[in-house]
Amino acid sequence: MPAAPRPLATRFFATESGNEPVREWLKSLPVEDRKQIGSDILAVQWTWPVGKPLVDSLGGGLWEIRSSLGNRIARTFFLIEKQEIILLHGFLKKSRTAPKHDIDLARKRRTQYLKDTT
Repeated sequence: MPAAPRPLATRFFATESGNEPVREWLKSLPVEDRKQIGSDILAVQWTWPVGKPLVDSLGGGLWEIRSSLGNRIARTFFLIEKQEIILLHGFLKKSRTAPKHDIDLARKRRTQYLKDTT
């Protein structure tokens, strides 16, 4: 199997109405937070597969990028499909574990993306 191209392409998940939730979330953040999250995504693009502490598996082909933003933590959920990183959902963590509704939303978007691309 040939090596994956570097960097892996990155795509934002788009809803049926054309909204890109992760892009919109990123735009709502302060510049320094966007830079850190972007840097972490770039690291995944260039060094995939990546393990902890930067990336963790949530099972079923769903992954999370764990970005440290000083005294806050951001999570960006994604999947890898056909040598592309598909950014599904992002949020600022407020508890020790990722809220179930955030994981469920990312899984729903993963399912929708895979359905739309087959």
